Amino acid sequence: MKLEILADADAVARRAASFVAAEARKATGERGRFLIAVSGGRTPWAMLRALAGEDVPWAAVHVFQIDERIAPAGDPDRNLTHLVESLLSRVPLPPGQLHAMPVEAADPAEGAAAYAKTLRSLAGAPPVLDLAHLGLGPDGHTASLVPGDAALSALDRDVAVTGDYMGRRRMTLTYPVLNRARRVLWLVTGAGKVPMLERLRRADETIPAGRVRQDDALILADRSAAGVTA
Repeated sequence: MKLEILADADAVARRAASFVAAEARKATGERGRFLIAVSGGRTPWAMLRALAGEDVPWAAVHVFQIDERIAPAGDPDRNLTHLVESLLSRVPLPPGQLHAMPVEAADPAEGAAAYAKTLRSLAGAPPVLDLAHLGLGPDGHTASLVPGDAALSALDRDVAVTGDYMGRRRMTLTYPVLNRARRVLWLVTGAGKVPMLERLRRADETIPAGRVRQDDALILADRSAAGVTA
């Protein structure tokens, strides 16, 4: 695992955009397309906006969601709402190549199974993403793999539904598909992340984030998250 420390969250977003664009060009050159799964959050949304200024082969890009809250369409809690605003409205990504988690399904478990099928149809069986973008919560969670949730043990599937967390159930990619990704990109910002970033770097498996494989992983952290004060 490699760590880069940048000045602030904006610098993290810009560096992340540059990294994603380079990975997209590499993947399309080698395999003809680029499959990325993205998490929610303010810094990632800034990263997606910054991608509009990068050289990205959008016609060959497929965007998946790492996780999503089970909420109605257009709800401000939905990651998709911000994903569309940050990315789809700014770049020539074909609309059919943004693959939203079907959290409006009457049966969330059936929705999760349908999303796993979508992953397999585009990324193979088992599906392999080119890049998984992850965040790190102050409790050590990543994606919607949160402490104590049954989804942590969902090792027989690529998509799972969680219990209630901060007022919402969620749909999330699971460890098997995250750990098959060719590259993992972590964006970690804010002073509240210092303890968990240290534990992530130690591959501390007592936190959910620590169970994601670390080879071919890059952490982009701002100075606050890295505990750099000077």
